[in-house]
Amino acid sequence: MSGLHEECGVFGVFSPCRQNLAATAYYGLFALQHRGQESCGIVVGDDGLFRAYKDTGLVGDVFTPDILRELGEGNMVVGHVRYGTTGNNDRVNAQPIVVNHIKGRMALAHNGNITNSAELRRELELRGSIFHTTSDTEVISYLITKERLTAPSIEEAVSRAMEKIQGAYSLVIMSPSKLIAVRDAYGFRPLCYGRRADGSYVVASESCALDAVGATFLRDLKPGEIVVFTKDGVRTMEGHCGKVPQATCVFEYIYFARPDSVIEGCSVHSARLRAGAYLALEHPVQADVVVGVPDSGIDAAVGYARQSGIPYGVGLIKNQYIGRTFISPGQSDRENQVRIKLNPVRSTLEGKRVVLIDDSIVRGTTSARLVKLVRDAGAREIHLRISAPPFLNPCYFGTDIDSRDMLIACHHTVEEIRDIIGVDSLGYLSVDSVQKIAAEGRCQGYCTGCFSGRYPAPIPAHTEKNKFERKLSESEESE
Repeated sequence: MSGLHEECGVFGVFSPCRQNLAATAYYGLFALQHRGQESCGIVVGDDGLFRAYKDTGLVGDVFTPDILRELGEGNMVVGHVRYGTTGNNDRVNAQPIVVNHIKGRMALAHNGNITNSAELRRELELRGSIFHTTSDTEVISYLITKERLTAPSIEEAVSRAMEKIQGAYSLVIMSPSKLIAVRDAYGFRPLCYGRRADGSYVVASESCALDAVGATFLRDLKPGEIVVFTKDGVRTMEGHCGKVPQATCVFEYIYFARPDSVIEGCSVHSARLRAGAYLALEHPVQADVVVGVPDSGIDAAVGYARQSGIPYGVGLIKNQYIGRTFISPGQSDRENQVRIKLNPVRSTLEGKRVVLIDDSIVRGTTSARLVKLVRDAGAREIHLRISAPPFLNPCYFGTDIDSRDMLIACHHTVEEIRDIIGVDSLGYLSVDSVQKIAAEGRCQGYCTGCFSGRYPAPIPAHTEKNKFERKLSESEESE
């Protein structure tokens, strides 16, 4: 996998009693760390008082024992891990966002990308709003607080704001007395909730985070649904449900989600096995061993091996102490980045015809280095198989691919990419098959816009990630 960055992860707990929820959020965010490693944050609600801490870095580095003790106990908590799709990696853009307004405090965590954020922000600024961050999440918070001035409740304010927001968003929102979970009408991003034995409710981007804190999975939120947790129980609002066809991001199953998660009733692990099986049917080859690229290529490799009858082998070992955010000490030493992250198992590869399974090719540069690594380990042939279709279009709903410029498949044929990367053959999963990998689940439809160019929702007029961080010379209005 190269070039494509992660989503974000949201987490929240509503407890009937005061307890150490900072520690609970810590474990929940640890389970969601794969969804974003730029920054993280926790806000604890304690009888209407908010204690917050957020910073750039990984969960285990940001939240020291002393900081967790200071955050302490409460009856609600909201947490977030971030990879930014709008706004730079900066502490000011870390979430959750905390807002103080006339109707009370609010903390908000967001996974997704608001496609009309530039237009909404301009409208709000012309009315006097002052923004402190460059993320689209602050736009959501402003809309909710604006609607809260006349709405009878915060959940009604959220519902009114949803009528103006376009794009992808799974939200966890905390008011002084309520925890609110929200999923956009298309259901682009996953969001689920469960319950612990002590009666507390847990909301998370993925079910693996529920498991991490001892919560029993109850269900996924429906696309468009608002779920409100209070001391009186759980209430749902479905006024935005069913207005548009469901379009969950299929890449959640291919790459973003953890394999032990279940999304819309489908095991992510099973979906990846099925992707590998379809690959074997669509792109068979005579070979000696099937090898998966850690981590998300491994399950697909097992599926390919089972379907093809070619033995599966461990051919690449990942350094478990280096995350997806590893930074090379010298940018000129890029090839060593691959060697430090992954090391080949020569006994598996030497003299063998290898089927190498990865989840995607974006720019192609990392794939070429990886292929060289396997070739240098003695592989006689390398047949690269990708468990996703070619990336031919930008994603506007939660990843940082905002232009066709960086996509190798937009500028080269499959045969040309094969030669550039240096493999003996190359095969991608078809768009038809990728829509069937989660067939066992309840999802009614998928977004495949990055593969097919058919987007289920309006695409933004301003697509660049850092659209709120232009130089003075690039701005349309300056003084």
